[in-house]
Amino acid sequence: MQPRTVRPEEFDPGKLPRNSRHAITIALGGSGELDLPVYVIRGANPGKTLLIIAGVHGDEYEGVRTILDLCAELDPATMSGDLIASPVVNPPAFWNGSRTSPLDEGNLARLFPGKPDGSPTEVTAWWVDQLLIARADLLVDLHSAGVKCLMPTLAGYYEADPVAHQAALAFGAPVLWTHPTIAPGRSLSAALARGVPSIYVEARGAGRIHPDDLRIYQRGCRTLLHHLGILEGEFPPISPSVHLYGNGDIDQSASATARGFLMPSVELLDRVEADQQLGVVVDLHGNVLQTLTAPCGGRVALIHAFPVVHPGEPLFLISGEWQ
Repeated sequence: MQPRTVRPEEFDPGKLPRNSRHAITIALGGSGELDLPVYVIRGANPGKTLLIIAGVHGDEYEGVRTILDLCAELDPATMSGDLIASPVVNPPAFWNGSRTSPLDEGNLARLFPGKPDGSPTEVTAWWVDQLLIARADLLVDLHSAGVKCLMPTLAGYYEADPVAHQAALAFGAPVLWTHPTIAPGRSLSAALARGVPSIYVEARGAGRIHPDDLRIYQRGCRTLLHHLGILEGEFPPISPSVHLYGNGDIDQSASATARGFLMPSVELLDRVEADQQLGVVVDLHGNVLQTLTAPCGGRVALIHAFPVVHPGEPLFLISGEWQ
């Protein structure tokens, strides 16, 4: 399907005919560097709108593949409602293979709802919020742990939103993460400000697409189409094996204070006690530069799997468990 290019003010899925599919490039400026790829698949009958985005961070690929596959397979004649999907909402970071944009070092996942006259990443956040999130009945933001970190395959949601809770359960990830708060700057916080229910998902990352994670993502997105009534029928529910509880803010991880080589002493989802050793950072003679300990009891929810670390990088995140 060859895309057609439109200006932001020309993007209006509601004016597209039903029972149709469209590949659209929204030109956000920047000599094409910010061009936003979007699929719009309009069902034969009216209904709800599911928005799926991926590529908020440029080194996370599971969501990109999921959206490309899903949009190639869906038949609008079988749908009641719409799917809007963008496989890469941060093209500069994606083509650079980096978490942040090379244009301004902006982290798109910290800059929502953005600014129309801000930095390139702020402009991107602004238009994603204005053009995509504003039109959704449910937002799904597909993430993963990226090149350097390791996270469990999970669905996360805001505790106070029962619609988001049901959507996160329907997604069917093996780990469910309930958050009592949503930090500012996220796509979920932008959705929350608009009253749009939202969830996000994570997976092991490592710059690769593990087939097990891809199956979970693909099944989860299809399940949500059924959950919203866009597709007929239901998928059997899958109960999570682990239920985490906490803010889930990676920015609050135990971070590196020195350049060195990380040697973890725990594994992902291990239960740890407060002050338990998580690992050490050593120099190239094996001298310990930093000893990392758990700030509280809970489960290991993130590990910096890439052994070479630099000051400020997140190394371990501990989350509480649902009681």
